[in-house]
Amino acid sequence: PRLLSQFFFADERVTQVVAEINGLDAELDPQQYLVLLNQLHLSQAQLLAVLEQIMEECIPTQRHSRDYLVKFPEELLVDNLGNHMLFAAECLLAGTFLEVEEADGAQLRPQARNLLCSLELVRTVLREQSLSQPGSYPEPVRAVLVQFDWLFAEFELSYVSSLVAVKSPEEIYRQQEIIVLFCETVERALRLGYLTQEMIDGYEPLLMFTIPRLAIISGLLIYPEGPLNLEQSPEQMSRVFSPFYNLLKKIRDLLRVLSAEELCLLERSLCTAE
Repeated sequence: PRLLSQFFFADERVTQVVAEINGLDAELDPQQYLVLLNQLHLSQAQLLAVLEQIMEECIPTQRHSRDYLVKFPEELLVDNLGNHMLFAAECLLAGTFLEVEEADGAQLRPQARNLLCSLELVRTVLREQSLSQPGSYPEPVRAVLVQFDWLFAEFELSYVSSLVAVKSPEEIYRQQEIIVLFCETVERALRLGYLTQEMIDGYEPLLMFTIPRLAIISGLLIYPEGPLNLEQSPEQMSRVFSPFYNLLKKIRDLLRVLSAEELCLLERSLCTAE
């Protein structure tokens, strides 16, 4: 059950698969090469998973912040992102630029080299520790883990930034504004009786249409300084709303001439119409 013991056997598996790959002629047996390559990726993923647990147990307060992950596109936030980063570093060190431009790859190679060297040091240190004292993490072990964690995070951020356009702090703030607007809209709708808590708890499908419709009215009339602030230029708005800037202005102008009773009737109708 000890994490260092788990690491030892996971590391043994990686070493075994690498030895099999090195002893195979890929041109003579390409099918077996692909099988071993898949096994390598699986064994590396298991190794990284155990290493992640060790770092959480050993250096929880010294880890590099992962706040930058909110900047990444959602399609990249998958369980095997760490293993993908390791594979990317290995490719870069070998001079293969699979996903990035050659110029970007050349700049990333020193980071990739440092990361892989740090990983090898971690593997060596943890193997030795698992064979001597598998229940403790002395300071030299902690220092090696801290260095690896920071190098991994820095490479991950740099690599993904060269691969895709990461969200700017301004874009993240605009998304948070929209979340706040939707939360305030739901709270107001519950208070006015447009929605019920039972509808929300039961995931009523109609809410997928109702809440955004009510949020537009709330954003234009009730919270005009929020993400639907039309006093700013379209470029300053979230990309969710900026393409509809002129339409939103027309809707706002129409809403402003409604009486309180008419606005209430409109909002109630938006809660029932499909």
